[in-house]
Amino acid sequence: MLSLRKLACLLGLATVSVCQSDTSNTTLPYAFGMIVFPGFQALDVFGPLDALNVLAFTTKINLTVIADTLEPVTTNKVSWTTSAVGATFGETILPSHTFATAPPLDVLLIPGGLGTRAPGTGLDSTIAFIRERYPTVKYLISVCTGAGVVARAGVLDGKCATTNKKAWASTTPWGPKVKWVAEARWVQDGNIWTSSGVSAGIDVTIAWIASVFGEAKAVDVANGMEYHRQTNSTDDPFAGLYGLTNAKNSTNQAVDKC
Repeated sequence: MLSLRKLACLLGLATVSVCQSDTSNTTLPYAFGMIVFPGFQALDVFGPLDALNVLAFTTKINLTVIADTLEPVTTNKVSWTTSAVGATFGETILPSHTFATAPPLDVLLIPGGLGTRAPGTGLDSTIAFIRERYPTVKYLISVCTGAGVVARAGVLDGKCATTNKKAWASTTPWGPKVKWVAEARWVQDGNIWTSSGVSAGIDVTIAWIASVFGEAKAVDVANGMEYHRQTNSTDDPFAGLYGLTNAKNSTNQAVDKC
């Protein structure tokens, strides 16, 4: 059977150096877990996952999709997302594990979306899982308002982080001890990576790949996706769009220490 690595090489999704390299993986992150909950933002989940899909062409990694139950999880919860025009447009994803059955993980990913702040979504089990698992993972990556969920778990206390700029005012209060950085596409603090809104999840994931697996892998992933990646973590046009600046909106002297 043709392996994903060989297929990627045949399709030109990987460089010659990668195709000739040893893809055995004994020390690098292998087990990835993506948390989902009702009202997750689609690109927060599928943007990073597609970058990791391309990485998986040449790197041995594994994915677990984790939720409260094994029932399909939707981006659209009718009780609070039906709009004035009656739209109920959305997508669903099928979890592979519950919080109770999830295997050991190397990397934990947390998306954002309306479900992080809409009434009746019930994130207590999600928050408890993040709090329980963070000490055992190698890396934690949050996208968009997912940082607010991580903050509620206490994981971001004393850490530098960022989040969705449109939802800045409603998300940052969840972490009064967090060093929130307003002008950032993404922020790294130790083994925690947080991104700005929605599409920034792709940038933070590729930046993380560059840091952990090497720049060559990151270039391969971006080129394989035909994605024009942002490589400057401080270049965030959406902070300006919503009138946010480090001087006015960053908290806990974040700019001086991040």
